Amino acid sequence: MHGISRRGLLKTGAAAGVLGLTGMPLRAQTRGGKLTAGLSGANTSDSWDGRTHSDLFMIASAQGAVFDGLTEIAADGSLKGELAESWEASADAKTWTFNLRQGVTFHNGKSFGADDVIESLQLHVAEGAKSAAQPIVAAITEMTKITDSQVQFTLASGNADFPYLMSDYHLLMYPAGQTEEAIAQGIGTGLYQVQSFDPGVRMVATRYPDHYKGDSAGFFDEIEYIAINDNTARMNALMTGQVDAVNRIDFKTEALLRANPALRIQEVTGNQQYTFPMLTDTAPFNDVNVRRALKYGINRQEMVDKILLGHGAVGNDTPIGPANQYYAADMEQLEYDPDQAKFYLQQAGLDSLDIDLSASNAAFEGAVDAAQLFQASASAGGININVVQEPSDGYWSNVWLKKPFCACYWSGRATEDWMFSTAYEAGVPWNDSQWDETDSARFQELLLTARAELDSDKRRDQYTEMQQILRDDGGVLVPMFANYVQAVNNRISSPDTVGNLWQMDNARMAERWSVA
Repeated sequence: MHGISRRGLLKTGAAAGVLGLTGMPLRAQTRGGKLTAGLSGANTSDSWDGRTHSDLFMIASAQGAVFDGLTEIAADGSLKGELAESWEASADAKTWTFNLRQGVTFHNGKSFGADDVIESLQLHVAEGAKSAAQPIVAAITEMTKITDSQVQFTLASGNADFPYLMSDYHLLMYPAGQTEEAIAQGIGTGLYQVQSFDPGVRMVATRYPDHYKGDSAGFFDEIEYIAINDNTARMNALMTGQVDAVNRIDFKTEALLRANPALRIQEVTGNQQYTFPMLTDTAPFNDVNVRRALKYGINRQEMVDKILLGHGAVGNDTPIGPANQYYAADMEQLEYDPDQAKFYLQQAGLDSLDIDLSASNAAFEGAVDAAQLFQASASAGGININVVQEPSDGYWSNVWLKKPFCACYWSGRATEDWMFSTAYEAGVPWNDSQWDETDSARFQELLLTARAELDSDKRRDQYTEMQQILRDDGGVLVPMFANYVQAVNNRISSPDTVGNLWQMDNARMAERWSVA
């Protein structure tokens, strides 16, 4: 198989696309020049260890430039090979054989092959490893090197989405026997070779000569990614010409950006979601009635209107969004209802509720304002929220997964199982609500059943029920899906279709864009 289309959805026009462009015609891609981008999501603790990557700066630097994976999700949402040329599955989808690209070298000259694949994947299940991709690799019971250019994976149970999972941005390929060196220096097989890297500050890389992707990708001679977490500073850097592109535009300055003839806005509809996870193993969130009270205490439409300024849509407390194949669009929407919030507090034996909500704009732009809106709307239902403003640097390591109630964002995933197995399967590292069999044995049962199901109609029913369970009983509030809204200088050309899986063209702008 040389490119699996995401069954049905991406053939119906619901795939990635760029909305609201200036209408300026895009020029043909040309080689040469430099791309300078101002990106948020950087931390002083950043490294080339893919297991630790969680936000745009390192995703764009690593998977988007310096490293490769086995597969890649194209801008239109289809799956294509990267370091794997093709793959085949057994009838039960339990055994997958990947044919690897030959003639590929790492930036230090070492040839790429099967040993590199096996060692790179084993990193994620090593003792003490804290990787969000751990559940993906843990599901592989056996990895067999058939030849230097062929690897066979045996899974614990069938998984129709397995090739998609191999495109996870954590699953970078490192040179076998040299992994520590590769992580220290940034040695991959990607289109760009690291020249300098200052964690939390900047990354500079140049085009790797004679790359296996040839002239079809990687059009810049040099890329420079500057860490600009502050929203105002990022917009100023773009408007003054210090950078060519920025992610996460400040909606308050959108009119100024649109009025600048040198700039254009890209708005892409995907599955990016702004969330408030609750640790369901910690009081009071271990009581489903408290969780339901909070679900009715949040004014979702107000958040879309005031935080996103209309650049998104209301969420329904499930991570499955409009770009997923089995999105339950017809599921009844939870509405803001303070009386229902009071009712569920009473069911929990409470007259009122006092809780802390940790937030920082490192979680998502406007997270503190969103928390304060939540504070105001919830008070009408007897819920008193104390908004704790956390430092931006270290937010993901010190607050998320540690504080009982906090602000968070997810980019979503290309398939339902990928999303659920990353953040909702019992025991996985990034289950940010600690949702497990105690909360819903039925959800965990359906997760395993749907994963191995090859009948699309049955899968749809299973994933719909799972979304209903999360809406009613889950520990994550998903009040809104946010469009990706980014800005680019017109000296940089980008394709008509821009990826909607991650920000900045699936974080692959260095590969897909060029000097105009």
